[in-house]
Amino acid sequence: MSGLLEILGAAVLFAGTVFLALGALGLIRMPDSFNRIQAGTKATTLGTLLVLLGAGLLAPTFAFKLVLIGVFLLFTNPLSSQVLARAAARIHAPKVLGGAVDRFDEDHPDAKGGRA
Repeated sequence: MSGLLEILGAAVLFAGTVFLALGALGLIRMPDSFNRIQAGTKATTLGTLLVLLGAGLLAPTFAFKLVLIGVFLLFTNPLSSQVLARAAARIHAPKVLGGAVDRFDEDHPDAKGGRA
């Protein structure tokens, strides 16, 4: 059973590493800050959770601590990405041409022409 857990843990660690690498590639390849925030948070959240799961499978004695780290990550990473995206919208960060419709200025009329 221990050999199976080691193989499964190594496979999950590898999958987490792939997602973290893809998140890093997304930070380089995406055209604007909003897309970079999306690539950076979604892929790295999943990648980090998979790495924590793999580490928990390889070292079950640390499982409780790794679960606490994962819960903290699930609360903080989406919140930080939302704060970054809001800050970028408030300073009118340049967006890629032909992107989706943005109705931020309609919802926040005081944001036009500068910071809100």
